[in-house]
Amino acid sequence: MMVLQIIAFTLIAMAASFVLLRLVFGPTTEDRIVSADALALIATVVLLCLSMFFESSLYLDIALVYSVLSFVGIVALAKVIESKVSSAEKEDKKS
Repeated sequence: MMVLQIIAFTLIAMAASFVLLRLVFGPTTEDRIVSADALALIATVVLLCLSMFFESSLYLDIALVYSVLSFVGIVALAKVIESKVSSAEKEDKKS
């Protein structure tokens, strides 16, 4: 079982590194927001894996709270970007 856990954590680390690269070098703001959402999802998966590894339900509670807070944060960022885009479109139509 330990070998499978090492493989799982290695794959999660690789996924996190690829998403982190997209977060840093993303060509658009939308790409960066999607990668931030994916990174939050990977962090939640890591917390769930730690819960299984340490056999503690405390990590499940932390993962639940973290996932809800990250969802609210990503939705707020999307709303801010949407309002900026809509205000820029309104200014373009006026001129």
